[in-house]
Amino acid sequence: MGKTKKVRKAGRLGSRYGVGIRKRLLKIEDKQQKNYVCPLCGFKKVKRKAAGIFTCGKCHAKFAGGAYLPTTLPGNIIKKTVAQKGFASKGKTLEKMIEESPEEEEKQEEEKSEKKTEKVAK
Repeated sequence: MGKTKKVRKAGRLGSRYGVGIRKRLLKIEDKQQKNYVCPLCGFKKVKRKAAGIFTCGKCHAKFAGGAYLPTTLPGNIIKKTVAQKGFASKGKTLEKMIEESPEEEEKQEEEKSEKKTEKVAK
């Protein structure tokens, strides 16, 4: 067997497994065998070597990515978030809030216990 115009690389499976699974297989294999842009040198020479391992044919850089693609959706979201200008300042305020939160929790617990004692006293 081999490639045909309609089923392309999924022709190797014959009529087995159903048309939906064979179509899904085509989408994934097309993505994983495609060349991608290298994040270090910028050339479109990145190929998949194994699941999650990609290498650049030009600069020979080796890096990890998704199982089929060199970048994943969560990874892209994190890159965009970090690249924002105000991210660092927001991170510092978040750290301050985390440091202050145990003290605030203790105060809230004390206020709750005081209210309970007041209700019991009445």
